Amino acid sequence: MVLDLKRKEIAVLRGGWSAERPVSLISGQAVLDALNTAGYKTRDVIVEHDAPALLAALTPKPDIIFNALHGNGGEDGVIQGFLEILGVPYTHSGVAASAMAMDKAITKGVVQQHGVYCAKSVVVTATPTEILHNPPLPYPFVIKPVSEGSSVDVFIIHNKQSYHNSSVLSNQQQQRVYLVEAYIAGRELTVPVLGNRPLTVIEITPQQGFYDYTSKYDAKQHADFTLPAPIPQEIYATAQDFALRAHHALGCKGVSRSDFRYNSDAPQGEQLVFLEINTQPGMTSLSLTPTSAKHEGISFLELIETLLKDALTK
Repeated sequence: MVLDLKRKEIAVLRGGWSAERPVSLISGQAVLDALNTAGYKTRDVIVEHDAPALLAALTPKPDIIFNALHGNGGEDGVIQGFLEILGVPYTHSGVAASAMAMDKAITKGVVQQHGVYCAKSVVVTATPTEILHNPPLPYPFVIKPVSEGSSVDVFIIHNKQSYHNSSVLSNQQQQRVYLVEAYIAGRELTVPVLGNRPLTVIEITPQQGFYDYTSKYDAKQHADFTLPAPIPQEIYATAQDFALRAHHALGCKGVSRSDFRYNSDAPQGEQLVFLEINTQPGMTSLSLTPTSAKHEGISFLELIETLLKDALTK
């Protein structure tokens, strides 16, 4: 079936109410710019935490929705459920896959059943201070919110002293659900999956620390990308296989991106460790998925068009 997207009105949802709102605004603008330049009919929809306002913005109904929202509300099944009720085709994953993938603990439980190796972890409801006073895992470990993206509020705790030296962490006194995970030393890899196809594996080298929110979105402190990742072919193939398994195990649609750590000194079978999956990868000029797609010969516009066609056919 040939789809003439130029005859469709495309609404781009961006903004939202999560901590990743600024990134979503940029991602959505990049999508709008590409579509408008190519002559598509678009509607820019800035999403707030206001269902009646969103309903009004989507009236009359567009033909397709490009979901450029990130984080809570945008990629956890909430907006997907709203759009299902509205009855408008939308890009990326559906309700169930989005909800599962947003919860790091549930994600790990699912992908491990499909042969994907994960680091040891526990889920705790506490403040960071309580976690550090009663460490649930041996040092070093990572503290991360169980349902948050873009490395928001992620902290690596090498020892008790490192906590005391972190004024940012010590000021976090809100009790919430955290995933406490064994820290995996080594190199950082990421693998996008487009449809049924794993794309080029990228190695990420932050200028300092780890690949946190600043490294992802601040051009002045951005990480370096190497693609294809200079790793052994066996590990490269396993990373693509694990990413595809995770994508399918969770029922993801359109595009996803899985993150890994690679430690060549670990025992065989434990060298590549799955960290998490992102069902709404960034679409900014610094984002990993468009970079990987470009290396495969897929332009930014072609990536967007692929996702829109997928939305109309799923």
